[in-house]
Amino acid sequence: MNNITNLTVHELVEKLKSNELTSEEITKAYIDRINDKEKDVDAFVTLTIDDAEKKAAEIDKQRKENKETSQFAGIPIGIKDNLCTKGVKTTCSSKMLENFVSPYDATVVEKLNKEGIISLGKLNMDEFAMGSSTENSAIKITHNPWDLNRVPGGSSGGSAAAVAGDLVPWALGSDTGGSIREPAAFCGVVGLKPTYGLVSRYGLVAFASSLDQVGPITKDVKDNAMLLNIIAGHDEKDSTSYDIEKKDYTKNLEKDIKGIKIGVPKEFFGEGINEEVKEQLNKAIETYEKLGAIVEETSLDVAKYSLAAYYIIACAEASSNLGRFDGIRYGYRAKDYTTLKELYVNSRTEGFGDEVKRRIILGTYVLSSGYYDAYYKKAQKVRTFVKNKFDEAFKKYDVLLTPVSPNTAFKIGEKCNNPMEMYLADICTVSINIAGVPAISLPAGVDSNGMPVGMQLIGNRFEEEKILNVAYKFEQEIKFRENHKPSFKK
Repeated sequence: MNNITNLTVHELVEKLKSNELTSEEITKAYIDRINDKEKDVDAFVTLTIDDAEKKAAEIDKQRKENKETSQFAGIPIGIKDNLCTKGVKTTCSSKMLENFVSPYDATVVEKLNKEGIISLGKLNMDEFAMGSSTENSAIKITHNPWDLNRVPGGSSGGSAAAVAGDLVPWALGSDTGGSIREPAAFCGVVGLKPTYGLVSRYGLVAFASSLDQVGPITKDVKDNAMLLNIIAGHDEKDSTSYDIEKKDYTKNLEKDIKGIKIGVPKEFFGEGINEEVKEQLNKAIETYEKLGAIVEETSLDVAKYSLAAYYIIACAEASSNLGRFDGIRYGYRAKDYTTLKELYVNSRTEGFGDEVKRRIILGTYVLSSGYYDAYYKKAQKVRTFVKNKFDEAFKKYDVLLTPVSPNTAFKIGEKCNNPMEMYLADICTVSINIAGVPAISLPAGVDSNGMPVGMQLIGNRFEEEKILNVAYKFEQEIKFRENHKPSFKK
């Protein structure tokens, strides 16, 4: 069983092709693994195991009858619980939506279904994707498979922990300010935040609409490129979706990176970045030089402005997007109220957690009369400034290399009472969402506690194939998965 769940998706595809494995065998191996390890990790909010077994049997039957199936048909997946799934609960890990069953599928879920990919269930997250540790879930706290006393990162913590713990071969997450990349870094897996507009947001429960992006979390870079191939593409149901030519993101993975220019922004390695994180990234830089890349220190002074602008823009959009949860239309409704106002107030007070309330209050404040120009408008000007800085950097460099997070995974409960410290965990990731550019997180090594250290590679808009290529060559060189495994230590 363990051998099957240890395989990457591209290895599973080969075994399905050569009839070494059936879809039922693969699905059963993952279900057994979930039965064994889910109690330690707590990655899932909802399991859809019965449905998964039925679908696996159907796909095997189709293969036996030589009916045409996709190469991925019968491969399991996990889906973050803010992506709508028809007939299955979509809770956003909030009391507000604890019983909400979506009447339709998100576009990315539709695309998975079309390929015959089998969902094993919905994965835990910070409530409404607000947080960096998955401790803000109203349902449960997910544990990091490398050390069960540590957080898996957030908000896509359930997705990253499930992939790292071999509970699913790959998963979908969403990233508003680092919510795919940070958990991928903490859990030693690969997470990609695509260019804004490359992947449809239709059916993704909105947190901050101008920043949110759906992306893949996988065991390795090749799987990441394969899942991006499936989910990328124009969608007329999403007005922010770009209509660009379809690419095959696996095509350039093997390409030689000799002569490729990598910029290392010195501001991302300054005060507050853990020495062990710096040490692993300096080793990564040496690896790139050995592979023939040209690595140069550069300046990209955007991090400190981006964090402030991000929390203003994200909270403003959140306060607007979450206005729909009012106890009237759908979602949680308070039992005790006498007036309409009381119904609103009580439903929202009881239905939302502390972090969500904090961001709604902050967002409402910055959008209020008299403060709009001072905060929200200024933050939008900073956004343009950040975007221009990235544009300048990409005139000179193919890729930028930075840490994903100032530290490796911290202990559960360590930062809960200090929202400011928690927000600072996003300092290396938020500028990417503000600029709308793509970035990938992949493991660069481990620290002295045996916890994974993430490296972030940032690319220019719609140049995902370039960062995937640079990431793949590094991964092949250091062979992280062969040398390091989660220990599930308690």
